[in-house]
Amino acid sequence: MTFNYVPGSRVDVPEISYKEEVTLAAGKTALIIVDMQNDFVKPEGNLYVEAAQATVPHIQGLRQAANEAGVHVAYTQDTAMAGDPEFDIWPEHCLQGTWGWQIIDELAPGPDDLVCVKNRYDGFYDSWLDHFLTRIWRIEDVVIVGTVSNICVAHTAASAGLRWLHIVMPANGISALTEFDQALTLRQASSLYAGDVVKDAAGIHFEMA
Repeated sequence: MTFNYVPGSRVDVPEISYKEEVTLAAGKTALIIVDMQNDFVKPEGNLYVEAAQATVPHIQGLRQAANEAGVHVAYTQDTAMAGDPEFDIWPEHCLQGTWGWQIIDELAPGPDDLVCVKNRYDGFYDSWLDHFLTRIWRIEDVVIVGTVSNICVAHTAASAGLRWLHIVMPANGISALTEFDQALTLRQASSLYAGDVVKDAAGIHFEMA
């Protein structure tokens, strides 16, 4: 089989292996909620992802299940200052202290949740996430949800996979700007990092010891 160096207007999506259900040990699992902030999720936001709002109830249900089982919950919060070099790539967004920077009210962190401010796509980059997941909590499995899937979700999942953390990703718990970007993220999570991609967040269960 040969490939064109420059793909055409349509690209076939390789097969994505989905699971209907996954059961994880609550004490060894963390739920990571990536960048569910006003600038990305709300129509008035500066970098609005139209598909993000539909993921909110699925993430809410997953967070409730995590809270009931005693699963650690961590948030990443994309954070920029004036003149951020990222604004050469994307519209100005998530300026620290603004409405757009805030995590949406529907998913507001609880008092025991970890909030990791980050300056780049990767939630592990120069943040508290690695310290708490691998050194304090001794996590083995991470459930990753949020937006934008092929950017901050994918880079955070990649860093988790490179640390040999087992990745679980619900398809209806992540959102992207295009269907291609969504498929790319799910394909990468399942094939490159041997993660489990679940069709529905409701299919992820936490088992207490």
